Amino acid sequence: MIYTETSKKIRVMFTPFRDGLQSSFGGKVRLQDFLPAMEASARAGVRHFEFGGGARYQAPYFYLGEDPFETMQKIRDAVGPDVDLQILTRSVSGVTLTTQSIEALELQGKLMQQYGTTWDRNFDYMNDVDNLVKTGKPIVDAGMHHQVCIALMGLPFKSDKVHTAEFYINIGKKLLDSGIHIDSICLKDASGTTDPRTIYDAAKGLKKIMPKDMILWLHTHDTASMAVACYMAGIEAGVDGIDLSVRPMASGTVQPDVRSMAHALKGTGYSLDIDDNKMGEIEGMLSELMHNYDFNPTTTTADARVIGFPMPGGAIGPNVHMMVKAGVLDKYGDVLAEFPVVVEAGGAWTSVTPGSQQYWLQAFNNVLYGRWKKIDAGYGKAVLGYFGKTPLPPDPEVVKIASEQLELEPFTGDPLEAAPKNIEPARKALEERDLPVTDKNIFLVLAAMVPGKKMELNEGIRLLTGKPKIDIPFKKKDQPVETTKAKPEAAATAPAAGAIASPVTSRCTVQEEGRTRTFMITVEPGNGGSPAAATATATAPAQTATVPAASANGTGVYSSFGGSVEVVDVLVKVGDRVSKGQAVAAVEAMKARHDIKAPQDGTVATVNVEIGDEIDSSKPIITLS
Repeated sequence: MIYTETSKKIRVMFTPFRDGLQSSFGGKVRLQDFLPAMEASARAGVRHFEFGGGARYQAPYFYLGEDPFETMQKIRDAVGPDVDLQILTRSVSGVTLTTQSIEALELQGKLMQQYGTTWDRNFDYMNDVDNLVKTGKPIVDAGMHHQVCIALMGLPFKSDKVHTAEFYINIGKKLLDSGIHIDSICLKDASGTTDPRTIYDAAKGLKKIMPKDMILWLHTHDTASMAVACYMAGIEAGVDGIDLSVRPMASGTVQPDVRSMAHALKGTGYSLDIDDNKMGEIEGMLSELMHNYDFNPTTTTADARVIGFPMPGGAIGPNVHMMVKAGVLDKYGDVLAEFPVVVEAGGAWTSVTPGSQQYWLQAFNNVLYGRWKKIDAGYGKAVLGYFGKTPLPPDPEVVKIASEQLELEPFTGDPLEAAPKNIEPARKALEERDLPVTDKNIFLVLAAMVPGKKMELNEGIRLLTGKPKIDIPFKKKDQPVETTKAKPEAAATAPAAGAIASPVTSRCTVQEEGRTRTFMITVEPGNGGSPAAATATATAPAQTATVPAASANGTGVYSSFGGSVEVVDVLVKVGDRVSKGQAVAAVEAMKARHDIKAPQDGTVATVNVEIGDEIDSSKPIITLS
């Protein structure tokens, strides 16, 4: 039984406002819908928050129309100057999903510190020590607390070579011997799949080799209902700090609730440096602020199956929401079953971003197209070595297939050197559109740059030109909406018939004089909920060129996804001859590009969409005659 004669306070980083938002909603929660609760948490004595990085860097401007840096500044202003605010960064990927140059990571460090960050937790999903050392330097140079991670994962197959306590301790030793300045070390289990004994042995071994005053932190998720047990094991072994959350963003794919952990530690001599009695008030505020959000049971419920598909909570949430949107949630079980195959074939890198997304997309492709028939670009580059050295050698046959499909040779060099140098292209894109060329704007653009993606679809450009995509996981519009009865004395300003009392999101297709345009519209209540005061935010196509309507006599070529996807490329024009199986367009689903192919030979009679349109399988992309 865990017990200490000498009482010890365990430090807590409070996670509902970053990891909680990411694991529950992919980070797609507006600032106004959680900031008051964050401010109340600071008043209640919370002194260490997770507030940025991970999906909470990209989600604000990819899906909410919010500048992530301005969001961070508003959080800093709300909680005051004396609170520690922490971000999560991904080694050679920084806060993105692709590899970045060292110059881009230096710019990232400078901006994060400028906009309120005091701690940076940096992990490498390959556990590549060279990557961690090189990407840790910009964090140190920016003046932030450098918390380096050892990424943990329970393997979905048997191996005594990797993801053991000895494996993790050896990584820690290499980091400590590297000479890079380290303020603290974190054992980070994003999928919640490491067993308590491995955590105990790893923590015990690390504490023996760490400087006496260096903090050892432990992070896990409650996806498999093991988080409290793992935290207890870590604390007994000497862990100094842990991550905790609060309902409604707690447990399930998130961290345990503060109250659960406080209760588990009763009578042990250990206690938390956070008041669990204040959690009810914070929970109440969050529940009220977020009452319009659709909490999906897949992300709020524990699932022991995660032991066989080690996906982090922060990835399960976004992927479930994307599958729902794309109309392919019925494939969820099949994707999970494919997970052990892609993990072992890839080389057993840790299932944290971007590695978790690479595993997920490759498992998804294997289910959708057949095993290894379509190699995801990220997964393929990972097995080829472009993100660092994999813990185990990847399957040679998969390496060969990836090399052929991606037309890339295997790589053994420095991922930072091979990364695209995107600062100047981002600067040029801003100049071409007469947008302010600032460090912040450059980074917004470069952090959204993906190979092969057209610049007009770049989320940084969209935000800065006032055309962001809005995709907020609100409850369905046909669910009951709360209304407030007007008081007699306020009859003059009472809501008109049909007024809304909470945000409503809907898709709208407009056809006028041969033009077809698709919008995603979110209508919010204004003053008194009156239609005149309501605000409508629409995601319009980047261009509004005339598009002919579909021909009733032709053969339509439709999206292969039943739900909503975005058109990212149109590869043909009216009059082109196409062959059966030829790619005629491309859509984005699950953060990946998918080709749409012609079902037969024919001539393109009409092109019915534009790049940037949101479509589903009910509308033909092109019509063949």
